[in-house]
Amino acid sequence: MAIIRRELEPILANVVEGNGLIYIAGALADDTSQDVTGQTRQAFADVDRYLAMCGSDKSKIVSATIYVADIRLRDAMNVAWLEWIDPKNLPARACVEMKMADPRCLVEIQFVASK
Repeated sequence: MAIIRRELEPILANVVEGNGLIYIAGALADDTSQDVTGQTRQAFADVDRYLAMCGSDKSKIVSATIYVADIRLRDAMNVAWLEWIDPKNLPARACVEMKMADPRCLVEIQFVASK
């Protein structure tokens, strides 16, 4: 089985392909001055790009884990989620509160998708 690592950073690969699956590391916003809805939309733009570079799209997402800095931000994050996600191909999903490494970051999302 070939493993392809893409978008390498000093401590991680943002995207890893292997065994017909695509693993996307925590997608974050570039502009942390936005509210959680805006930050979530930015993260999804990266996810769309990552999936496209692997020959996939959001209809093939099988799992999402969403981390929010405060669980009370969940409803505002869901505004962006519902705008973006394919309603006919919903993934398994978890949303949990987590202390972020950068306190300006309000949301981080990990995905697993099929090719």
